[in-house]
Amino acid sequence: YVTSIEFREEHPELLASHVFQLWFPACWQAGALQCAAGVVAAGTSVVPTAEGAQLILGFMGIALVLERCLPGIVECGPETLTGHVPKYVCNGVLHCVVYTLLFWTGSNLGPFGLNWYDFGILYDQFPGSIAFLNLFGIVFCLFLTWKGLSFPSTQDCGSSGSFIKDYLWGTELYPRIFGLDLKRFINCRFSMTYWQLAGLSFCYRSYTLHDNQMDWGLFFSALSQYLYLVKFFVWEMGYMRSIDIIVDRAGFEIQWGCLVWVPAVYTLHSRFLVLYPSGLSFAVALALFVLSLAGVALNYAADRERDVFRASNGQCQVWGKPPVYIKAQYTVHDPKTDKTSKKTSLLLASGFWGVARHFQYFWELTAAWSWCLLANPLQNGVLPLFYAAFLTFLLVDRATRDSEKCHLKYGKYYEEYCRLVPYKILPGVY
Repeated sequence: YVTSIEFREEHPELLASHVFQLWFPACWQAGALQCAAGVVAAGTSVVPTAEGAQLILGFMGIALVLERCLPGIVECGPETLTGHVPKYVCNGVLHCVVYTLLFWTGSNLGPFGLNWYDFGILYDQFPGSIAFLNLFGIVFCLFLTWKGLSFPSTQDCGSSGSFIKDYLWGTELYPRIFGLDLKRFINCRFSMTYWQLAGLSFCYRSYTLHDNQMDWGLFFSALSQYLYLVKFFVWEMGYMRSIDIIVDRAGFEIQWGCLVWVPAVYTLHSRFLVLYPSGLSFAVALALFVLSLAGVALNYAADRERDVFRASNGQCQVWGKPPVYIKAQYTVHDPKTDKTSKKTSLLLASGFWGVARHFQYFWELTAAWSWCLLANPLQNGVLPLFYAAFLTFLLVDRATRDSEKCHLKYGKYYEEYCRLVPYKILPGVY
């Protein structure tokens, strides 16, 4: 609502760029009850629309067709503690390219004059579509809770004994319907694709609203995020081996988060600029763009380094030297046979992974803070910084949870690894 045209028209005295200077004093003067009522009224004014629902269902439908039709090699995720090995068709990059071309081709900017919709549609239909996604996500997570208890796809499932916890955390690790991996489809093929195209759509709408004047802050932010998400699809199988997939079950926290929170919050700094341009010069915006690209490139380099190390079973060079690593054993239990077996993993402790256990997060945060700084918080206030602040909290929490998971899985081997690499994200800080 805050980033909508309706807000600017209905509350010109409460400019979105002056959240602390104007909002809180206005709330204080009105009184707590009236302020709370106003917040609720503003929130509930964002309601689903037929156009928004049509956009989201069409967006998902195209992603589903591409998921089913695009070719790719089959790759595997990590084996679970119950012995299940998830398999995926690796076609993320092809999905990214084809979806972008389809979105461009069908718009008013497309090469064939189809003009089925305006390229700025993701901004125009945002309130109605995000409200629809919110309701859809709530119901979808109820379905996932029931499915995990009634007909799970694997043995990695079960109830905590609390419906609330089951709903929030999930009851199943790898839910599938008719062979469709629901976590990958929601987390990657819908959520990341929407984020990727939203920045371009918002940039176009800003251009048309401001007399065909380019906001360089928004342009470079949208371009950098697009390239970051190209990188994501290149690395998609790495994501399918991350804590989001191999530890977090498919519940409200993850699935509603990818359906609603990502489209709403991860695009906030870009969407904000549609009505409130950054005012940054080309040179300043370009400098921040270069910084963001450095973050994206080094984030990918760190992830790629570990992937090569794993694929070669440690028989590779890391920064021109033989890698330092820990050979860690862990136990897998097969619930069907009630037997246990020993497995081995290699924990890399050199290169990026010798600097800190999750040094790649530092580079990801470098990119995120650069995108938000491109919204010019000195002029536009702190609201556009929300995504970067949230991501900082998220990655710190994820690093902590990953450490706890590895302590449980590897025991003394992980303790030895922590002695070699004592810091989680940034040496000397955390």
